[in-house]
Amino acid sequence: MLAKIASSAMQGIDAIACEVEVDTANGGFERCTIVGLPDAAVRESIERVRSAILNSGYEYPKTTGIINLAPADLKKEGPAYDLPIAIGTLAGEGIVMRDKLNNTVIIGELALDGRVRPVKGVLAAAIMARDNQFKNIIVPTDNANEAAVVQEINVIPVSSLSEAVGFLNGQLDLEAAMVDIEANFATESQYDIDFSDVKGQESVKRAITIAAAGNHNILMIGPPGTGKTMLAKRIPTILPALTLEESLETTRVHSSLGLLKKDQSLLARRPVRTPHHSASGPSLVGGGSNPRPGELSLAHNGLLFLDEFPEFSRSVLENIRQPLEDGTVTISRAAGTFAFPADFMLVTAMNPCPCGYLTDPKKKCKCSPNQVERYMAKISGPLMDRIDIHIEVPAVPFRELSDDSDGTNSDEMRKIVLNAREIQAKRLQNEIVLTNSRMNSRLTRKYCLLNSDCKKLLEQAVTELGLSARAHDKVLKIARTISDLDQTDEIQAHHIAEAIQYRKLDRRY
Repeated sequence: MLAKIASSAMQGIDAIACEVEVDTANGGFERCTIVGLPDAAVRESIERVRSAILNSGYEYPKTTGIINLAPADLKKEGPAYDLPIAIGTLAGEGIVMRDKLNNTVIIGELALDGRVRPVKGVLAAAIMARDNQFKNIIVPTDNANEAAVVQEINVIPVSSLSEAVGFLNGQLDLEAAMVDIEANFATESQYDIDFSDVKGQESVKRAITIAAAGNHNILMIGPPGTGKTMLAKRIPTILPALTLEESLETTRVHSSLGLLKKDQSLLARRPVRTPHHSASGPSLVGGGSNPRPGELSLAHNGLLFLDEFPEFSRSVLENIRQPLEDGTVTISRAAGTFAFPADFMLVTAMNPCPCGYLTDPKKKCKCSPNQVERYMAKISGPLMDRIDIHIEVPAVPFRELSDDSDGTNSDEMRKIVLNAREIQAKRLQNEIVLTNSRMNSRLTRKYCLLNSDCKKLLEQAVTELGLSARAHDKVLKIARTISDLDQTDEIQAHHIAEAIQYRKLDRRY
């Protein structure tokens, strides 16, 4: 008999409806075939399904069978089809009643003993099921909290094949999974690190405050051991909390790669991704024959920290230029074009020279001028142009290291950042962006008006530093953020002067 089971297939970070058709013919040899562009993991599901059915106490049909995964022109990957194939096989034999199958989506991997294991992309599958007016979605127990954040659909967690059969036959009353989103945010959004842990570096903290307030990209340059990594890791503690919409967007990306922890429902903290400098282009940007998101998309609505910036392959770094401008990663393949979200704050750190001690007052640099130039040239001018703030991180003197008093802490910085973000949100409420760094040229001209003194100062900087048109706009947007921190409507000369100080590396290009 023919049984049809609703399931889902991943396409990038989105799920689309997939119908699993299982036809168990009468008579013939014991043979089963899967069609519909299955990968190796899907083809191997036949053996997993067979063992799971037998070890769960059901009889496996000794008939010729064919399993079709529709739509047939979309490649199917992963073990998430195990459970729907098993249910379809049992429904074809009359073991599973068909009453609930028409309004239920089923996904899950099967162990040989019939246990249901977690799979990737459950959040996207739940969203798809809701949008397609399904009533229920059966998911592995470990994925239940992840799916339960989607309202208006019953999320039924199952830990075994027999539980799924019992629920569908009305023999087992399983409660739909529920999750307290507010409690999850309250618990997970707490940090155990603070900017007060960093001794000294008050000027750098000021630059980081500006960067966080306007969502500007920032480059920290200084000798080893000055606290660049410590500073970068604490930036999320001063950023605004994720909204529910941002959390769902970010969680969907992580869910598609199976990166959520067991029983985790949502990402309540802004993600921080720290890829190693040996990362390849596809791992950073995304790719593959069936495109998957990379580190840029995993940092969506969060922070991407690239330590040892010049040590990354130049070709790899050039791949991030377009996402920095557009906030999305676009990957084109013969099967189509995929767009992954990648709106993140870029934080980078580097030494001033190959040995690292060019600007260290206590240690002598052993690098020649040519070596320093070659080292800095690893980062192209166009990429450096896209980094808003360049700040030097000097070595910390002993008197500051041994000082028992705390410097600026995260709470103080976060209050200032949130006030500035509120000012920006109010100013840009009728626009498509919410922060100063995301303003295009038209919005920059509209909201970054300068008086005559500011224009003269900026003209002098453009002439002497040779600033590009993009760098010119970066200065305006940074100055706009500084004025927001000061809660002044008009950009003043000292705002422009401070903003120009953060573009010192432009003179190298």
